[in-house]
Amino acid sequence: MKLGIVGLPNVGKSTLFNSLTRAGAASANFPFCTIDPNVGVVPVPDERLKLLSEFSHSKKTTPAVIEFVDIAGLVRGASRGEGLGNQFLANIRECDAIVHVVRCFENENIIHVEGSVDPVRDIETIDLELIFADLEVLERRIGKTAKTAKSGASKDAKREYDLLLELKQHLENGRKAISFIPEDEENARFKAGLSLITDKPVIYAANVEDSDLADDGASNEFVGNVREIAGKEGSEVFVISARIEEEIAELEDDEKQEFLADLGIEKSGLDKLIAASYHLLGLMSFLTTGEDETRAWTIPIGCKAPKAAGKIHTDFERGFIKAEVINYKELLEAGSYAAAREKGLVRIEGKEYVVRDGDVILFRFNV
Repeated sequence: MKLGIVGLPNVGKSTLFNSLTRAGAASANFPFCTIDPNVGVVPVPDERLKLLSEFSHSKKTTPAVIEFVDIAGLVRGASRGEGLGNQFLANIRECDAIVHVVRCFENENIIHVEGSVDPVRDIETIDLELIFADLEVLERRIGKTAKTAKSGASKDAKREYDLLLELKQHLENGRKAISFIPEDEENARFKAGLSLITDKPVIYAANVEDSDLADDGASNEFVGNVREIAGKEGSEVFVISARIEEEIAELEDDEKQEFLADLGIEKSGLDKLIAASYHLLGLMSFLTTGEDETRAWTIPIGCKAPKAAGKIHTDFERGFIKAEVINYKELLEAGSYAAAREKGLVRIEGKEYVVRDGDVILFRFNV
């Protein structure tokens, strides 16, 4: 999974990125401190892996990972070259989803590029710049297909041309590409192939003062504004304090839980973001375990066994015979694979089996 972090300058983007990845990206109280896109890879915390690795005495434990891309703060006019321009927007096009950091706190010592804190305005500013960037892509594509489409020589070109014009009109009306619903699957595939930035799902990170964490921002009017926008879009929201996340990142696991408890919160910002990402993108994990390795594999919810096998290796999918499946809790409670088999807990599943979150699977295949 790859997530792009965007937002105006000085909203806490790079501070959040640092805390999530411990990558040490530049962070300071002035716009455009981040000049190049920073990339960090973060393991997905998963208690199941630790338990299974101990159970199997695994030599290696491999978690699922999320790649974060932190790009320079966007400002009004970025698509026309203001600030650092749109030179970094290409980095977002490769991402699965966008994490939009929104400032939801007042602090006169931290400059706001627009002069005041207003999440609604800030979100609109970023959205418009991303829409303008997508319009440039569409206009170039329209220019390439216009001649063939108008000549009538290709029905596919005509269909694509018409769809591009409809999509362009949609964006020009100030609406994001994700809210444009194509009339059939073929058009939906074509639209997806355009890799438009505003066609990606969004997770809003509402950056608040420490005091707003205990009630999850319920008493913060700015957070309420963000939640209202997200509700209309079908986006996810999670409340964080980028400063607190920075402190948490320096702690060991046991100290981290104690620190969170003192703050009156259960989950860190990273945990909230991972949960929001998996939910928004419709993802889950199945597990494999043995003496050599215990590993988590991220797949779409609703994925059938052969496709899940293909996540490990294409040969597994091509030569799929069956899957031996057991829930990780049942396996741990049984004490061993042999005991689990004796109790009839290990199921034999075929090609139509829909994998469930927390399944431990051993695939049988023949190529």
